[in-house]
Amino acid sequence: MKLGIVGSNFISDWLIEAAGQVPEAEICAVYSRKQETGDAFADRHSIPNVYTNYDEFLESEIDAVYIATPTYAHCGQAIEAMKHKKHVLCEKILAVNEREAASMFACAEENGVVLLEAMRPDFDPAYNLIREHLPKIGKLRRVTAEYCQYSSRYDKFRQGEVLNAFNPELSNAAIMDIGVYCIHTLVRMLGMPKEIKAFSTKLENGFEGSGIVLMQYDDMMAEAVYSKITDSVNPGIFQGEEGSILIYGIAMPQSMEIVYRDGKREAIPYTPAPNNMVYEVREFVRLAQENCSGHPYRKYSLDTLRVTDEARRQNGIVFHADSVL
Repeated sequence: MKLGIVGSNFISDWLIEAAGQVPEAEICAVYSRKQETGDAFADRHSIPNVYTNYDEFLESEIDAVYIATPTYAHCGQAIEAMKHKKHVLCEKILAVNEREAASMFACAEENGVVLLEAMRPDFDPAYNLIREHLPKIGKLRRVTAEYCQYSSRYDKFRQGEVLNAFNPELSNAAIMDIGVYCIHTLVRMLGMPKEIKAFSTKLENGFEGSGIVLMQYDDMMAEAVYSKITDSVNPGIFQGEEGSILIYGIAMPQSMEIVYRDGKREAIPYTPAPNNMVYEVREFVRLAQENCSGHPYRKYSLDTLRVTDEARRQNGIVFHADSVL
């Protein structure tokens, strides 16, 4: 698979590193609005072709694109790529809202290509291990998915400089950047909740810095706890009547253990990958090779956006693309 990169930020660096571990993937081109930015990125990764015209980039010999631009740009860039018959691996969060994501998946079906959200927990084997061990903790009653990471850009914000990561006009919010990992994990593992209640902490420019989404199910509840303005040392917890499973690291799991009601602890054997993006690249290549546009990950992406749309509605977090919300 000849892969082109859209967006020359640090997450693209990680993706290229992961792709280097997948023999079927070859990075062949990068698109950047500025020639000097694209050249610097290409030199750093030995990429042969740099484009500043998106149409020319899509008309090249690439088979697929990886999109790592701001969220507001995902829908338009992905649809244009798919109209050029290119498979698309798009960074999380897939789209601004469910309506955009639905149009993106419809375009993938229409053009016979694969659209996949680059949501690391979907592909990391840690979560399959958790599912295998769930029977050991009895009836599941509560799940907490917590991801609180003090943003490296927050210091600038506190000094009065608003970088893109804290600019709500670019469809940015903590729920879109950090909280999405928690919400996506919950809806994938548990399904859609019957009801949600959402709460946010907003900064002085209206940007959502942190939040909690409570999710009610028939006989249990779950909570997504997230922040870009604080750190947390808490693991994710699956609480059952006979014990709990603790997972350290929601987006990049590092270790897991079971703690039973009697205090006994059992480690779940697991060796984390140095860069767990390798799993999403492998799956993307497989789906593209099999031309599987109707893959099951679509539902997880749409369900996640259904929850984030409602959470944002409850907290008054409105973006330009939300004209129908």
